[in-house]
Amino acid sequence: MSDAPIDSLPGIGPVTRDRLQEAGIRTVSDLKAIGSVEAYRRLKFMLPRHVNLNALYGLEAALRGCHWLDLPQDVRTALQKEARLVEEAFRRGPASRCTIA
Repeated sequence: MSDAPIDSLPGIGPVTRDRLQEAGIRTVSDLKAIGSVEAYRRLKFMLPRHVNLNALYGLEAALRGCHWLDLPQDVRTALQKEARLVEEAFRRGPASRCTIA
């Protein structure tokens, strides 16, 4: 893992860096540990109108060291499914994400 700053990854500019840092993701290690989907989920819940599927593609591509347009189609399809699940959870609201045992 790397303690390099998150914006050392390709495609992570100042705006994304600041948003990720606000979500507690400051280093490459942090992003690798939680993965692109969890990072996307955090950003989506923080800034729902500013975060879309392209953000998820960008996060995954940054982890892979490529441009998001170069992600394989099967990876994009899997990410689309994950983004739909995040969107559904967002629409249900916070109460549906908590279960009382």
